Amino acid sequence: MLDIRIIREQTDMVKDAMRKLGAEDAPIDRVLELDEARRSILTEVEELRARRNAGSKQIGRLMREGKREEAEALKAEMSEISKRIDELDARLREVEKELYEVMLQIPNLPHPKVPVGKDESENVVIRTEGEPREFDFEPLPHWELGPALDIIDFDRGIKIAGSRFYVLKGLGARLQRALITWMIDLHVQEHGYTEVYPPFVVKRECLVGTGQLPKFEDNLYHDVEEDFWWVPTAEVPVTNLYRDEILPPGSLPIYHVAYTPCWRREKMSAGRDVRGIKRGHQFDKVELVKFVEPHTSDEELEKLVDNAEEVCRRLGIPHRVVQMCTGDLSFTAAIKYDIEMWAPGCKEWLEVSSCSNFMDFQARRANIRYRPKPGARPEFVHTLNGSGLALPRVMIAILENYQQKDGSIVIPEVLRPYMGGVEVIR
Repeated sequence: MLDIRIIREQTDMVKDAMRKLGAEDAPIDRVLELDEARRSILTEVEELRARRNAGSKQIGRLMREGKREEAEALKAEMSEISKRIDELDARLREVEKELYEVMLQIPNLPHPKVPVGKDESENVVIRTEGEPREFDFEPLPHWELGPALDIIDFDRGIKIAGSRFYVLKGLGARLQRALITWMIDLHVQEHGYTEVYPPFVVKRECLVGTGQLPKFEDNLYHDVEEDFWWVPTAEVPVTNLYRDEILPPGSLPIYHVAYTPCWRREKMSAGRDVRGIKRGHQFDKVELVKFVEPHTSDEELEKLVDNAEEVCRRLGIPHRVVQMCTGDLSFTAAIKYDIEMWAPGCKEWLEVSSCSNFMDFQARRANIRYRPKPGARPEFVHTLNGSGLALPRVMIAILENYQQKDGSIVIPEVLRPYMGGVEVIR
């Protein structure tokens, strides 16, 4: 959520930012109307309360002076003022409710470092690390490798749950588990994160806090009876650990890492990404979440990107970092970098992490504040997150980059201790 003062005092700048984001329909003018109405009501209520307070004192004086008739007339006038105050209070609640709901519809402002562009075609490749492997045979896509090795079963996944589901079997399941455990260990032991194991369902207000609701409700799975929402990412429960809290001096920065399964409806175009495990309704992810002081958040984003890249480096898989332009930023991010791994069988770069600095956008929605020093006024924290990394695309990259001519898969060296010493999947 944006600071209402920025919308009020820098309206032209905000509208220009919305145009750059492709969000020209953001209800900025309605926010200004409601803000003006709210302030007008508050001013009138304050004036009426002042009149009522003065009138009450005058009534007492008149009664002491024996001027009962004048006092009764003034009482009647004060009664009308009280009725008007009640009416205005009711109207104020309506205006504030609508203002809050409209404010939730406005995306974050882009960071000054974000390049202006209309869509993903104008994103900027910042750097590429690692050289794609040169094969002496035609590399196969994972949707052929997996079934041939009996480690991915597409047919039974569809039988159990429908399209976009699959079953990992044997060493395929173990490889997925090994990746999750190794990535968490790396981030905890070397990058300074504290692991949390959160609930996999959340309440509505959690999704409002992180920005998935109300805009993206159609993409989420929801149990209506108990108002449980299946997490689309661990970002949601982990960020909401500190919702409605004031963190004490000296508690920042806070770094958390969490594993969760994730669920998204993934309403995809017909024919797009229909093969393999690249895009599904359920997937696993290791998530990195940071809570930091505002003046450090730019630097913290660079560290976050490097933490996620380190997974790619140690797996020995070529990757690149892509900065999102204004037209491809998420609703909540002020600045965002995607990390993509090369998949030679699919012949494409696969996004395995999106690392974002939300600045105070999520903190305002979730009311997460900190006290800079003892006795200081609370301020909103800055929040950041990124996958560290997301499966199953890392699985795809491993299967396709480490495949051998005979169809076997060599296990990356860093994962072998987590695979019970298995070196090759045959």
